[in-house]
Amino acid sequence: MTPKPPEPPLADPADAAAPVTPAPVTPADAAVEALAQAQVEAAEMKDAFLRAKAETENVRRIAQADVAKAHKFAIERFAEDMLPVKDALEKTLEAGNVSLDSLRAGAELTLKALQTAFERARVVELNPAGEKFDPNLHQAMQMVASPLPVSTVAAVFQKGYLVNDRVLRPALVTVSQGPGAA
Repeated sequence: MTPKPPEPPLADPADAAAPVTPAPVTPADAAVEALAQAQVEAAEMKDAFLRAKAETENVRRIAQADVAKAHKFAIERFAEDMLPVKDALEKTLEAGNVSLDSLRAGAELTLKALQTAFERARVVELNPAGEKFDPNLHQAMQMVASPLPVSTVAAVFQKGYLVNDRVLRPALVTVSQGPGAA
């Protein structure tokens, strides 16, 4: 017969209640754990950064496409509004012998269609007669003696136009030097 191994001593019930103390944490173990945590955080931050960068790039690309479309088709609406004006002028030229009154009535209707197209496109007419001269909106062609106050528009050679508060063409004007100016 082979000898039986010795049995471990019975555990003392007082020892079972005693807490198990973990092995002491060394500075190297703490550093390894901190490094692992930092690597996890760095990976999360890198992922978040790459996602944000991709989203920004997508937004930029979409914005560029929208701007390109806006430039490409910006004139389309205005061109559509101008077609009736062109049609009316062509019909006038095709009419042959017409009375001066009917020609004038046709021209007035054509001008009205043109003004409607300008309103839709936010083209604003500048007719500054009697207003104070503004070099941002008006171009002085000459200065004349006039009963009007100094730097007042005395006459308009050519009307000016604004598009969305931006000068499309300045008004060509005569400016008053004031009464009695030589």
